Amino acid sequence: MDFLKGHGTRNDFVIVPDPDALLEVTPELVQVLCDRRGGIGGDGVLRVVRTRHVAEVQGQADTAEWFMDYRNGDGSVAEMCGNGIRVFARYLVEAGLAKPGDLAIATRAGVKAVAVPEQGEISVNMGVPELLDLGQVTVRANGHSWNGMGVSMGNPHVVVPVSDLDEAGSLFEQPTVDPPSAFPEGVNVEFVIGRGRGRIAMRVHERGAGETQSCGTGTCAAAVAAARWWSPPRPFLYDVEVPGGVVRVTEQEDGSVVLTGPALIVARGSVDDHWLANEVAARALSR
Repeated sequence: MDFLKGHGTRNDFVIVPDPDALLEVTPELVQVLCDRRGGIGGDGVLRVVRTRHVAEVQGQADTAEWFMDYRNGDGSVAEMCGNGIRVFARYLVEAGLAKPGDLAIATRAGVKAVAVPEQGEISVNMGVPELLDLGQVTVRANGHSWNGMGVSMGNPHVVVPVSDLDEAGSLFEQPTVDPPSAFPEGVNVEFVIGRGRGRIAMRVHERGAGETQSCGTGTCAAAVAAARWWSPPRPFLYDVEVPGGVVRVTEQEDGSVVLTGPALIVARGSVDDHWLANEVAARALSR
């Protein structure tokens, strides 16, 4: 099986080309590929597949030839990944599957418009955020607690303001979010601090991956929340510092937000099929 490795502000992915949907993507397969000690290593897997071959998104095939089938590192399915879709678009162009310029990419959160220049950073219109009416949501981590704001970017987030990013602790474990009924399928949690006009910084615990160096949808959710807390001129523009670098989130007149940042392909290779089959089988037996 061929693979590539890429990242967007060090949110890293194993890219698996599967244009004709011949590969069975199981949680065990994803876990093996993303294992940072025994596998390739990554926060998730990006399977590159033609939209018409995937029943759940066939309705998007007339608009978008390619579907970003994204899985979290623990094997769970995710609706959207803002860093991942930029890396996905970079791969399409570098592989000759698409030309530089404006691309339409199918996702579980709908078709996304991506702008891929021949060189430089990639932009993706992430759509109109949804502020989630959940009542009071409390986040607890490292002996602290905060009231959070629920934001959907096609996937769920809860954003909390902090006075110091270290307040969140190690983030090895999922922060506690109450009430549990607010996010029955799990949630990404962003911890955000202001850095002055037009700039914020954040850390994130991604569901299914743990703390990551960056989260594209999370930076968008953080900017949306910051704009409500700190009331900059609208439409807003934020540079968002994450441990892996800086991205820009820009609100459009229609309320949608555009995420702009780097996307790099850093390696190409092939997986040893015998090793992969044994590792996947062992994980399946251990369930």
